[in-house]
Order: sequence, then C-alpha cells, then structure tokens
Amino acid sequence: MTRMLIRVDGELTDELVSAFPHLTTRTHRAQTTLVGDMTDQEELQGVLNLLNSLGIDVVEIVTIPED
Repeated sequence: MTRMLIRVDGELTDELVSAFPHLTTRTHRAQTTLVGDMTDQEELQGVLNLLNSLGIDVVEIVTIPED
C-alpha cells in the first residue's frame, strides 16, 4: 500500500468530496488535496480517471514516504 497526495485545481464541493470516501481532503486557497492509501497503480488510475470525468484538473501527485 502506498500513501499518495493528489492536489487538484479548485475547491471541491462536499458533493464532489463524497466521491472519494477513502481519501482525506483539505482545501488550501483554491486548491484541494486528497490524501490516502492506494493499493496499486490501478486504484490510483481509477481516482485520476474519476477526477478527469468530473472535469477536475490534477496539479500534482506525490508519493508520501513511510515513516
């Protein structure tokens, strides 16, 4: 399992955030970060595909190192 941070352009509404129940969201001045564990590349690609289908631009994807 790999912890990932996905930064998107814009503030996500509560309705959009509910599409990602397994991720923690935080809003930072017109951007939102989604953080959570991904089991594999397929799961990450599924999240990215959903963001794309919702018209949300991904700004950054970061792997968070384990402690």
